[in-house]
Amino acid sequence: MILSDRDIKRYMAEGKITIDPFRPECVQPASVDLHLDRTFLIFDTVNHHIIDVKEPVEGLMRKVLIDEAHPFILHPGEFALGLTLEEVGVGSDVVGRLEGKSSLGRLGIIIHATAGYLDPGNRLKLTLELSNIGSLPVKLYCQMPIAQMSFSPLSTACERPYGATALGSKYYGAREPQASQMWKNFKK
Repeated sequence: MILSDRDIKRYMAEGKITIDPFRPECVQPASVDLHLDRTFLIFDTVNHHIIDVKEPVEGLMRKVLIDEAHPFILHPGEFALGLTLEEVGVGSDVVGRLEGKSSLGRLGIIIHATAGYLDPGNRLKLTLELSNIGSLPVKLYCQMPIAQMSFSPLSTACERPYGATALGSKYYGAREPQASQMWKNFKK
């Protein structure tokens, strides 16, 4: 079951969903629109020629900051990590699903490859795995609508919410885009 606009507002009033900053006009019939933050990570292809998933990725990506006057330009075939402006959180009995805006999809912009799930108990600025599958560069502006988040209740509250020590949650509470932590899966 996906929460309706009415239930999203009720869950927010009960503290089961948090969105900061929250704009009431961004609540859609069954989702909430989210906006693009100013921080990106892009691959440094000058100094790196291969990714080894078993090794830490320090230096593999570099930070790019934009502002209202200077957009981020995503070229065809390029990939970048971005971030939502809003910090979104869910309680231990709710999950969130991040989806793209159809208007951007029609331009060839994909906002996530696999990171579209907000685990119960997590609160963070959502990472965007941006790619341009179109044939023209696209300008992305700070604070533009970039995604939508829908929410679903769990049948019961989970036993171990995301961030519980035993889970080894790699991206819990992120406030900046983070490069892959896949290498930690090999260090057990």
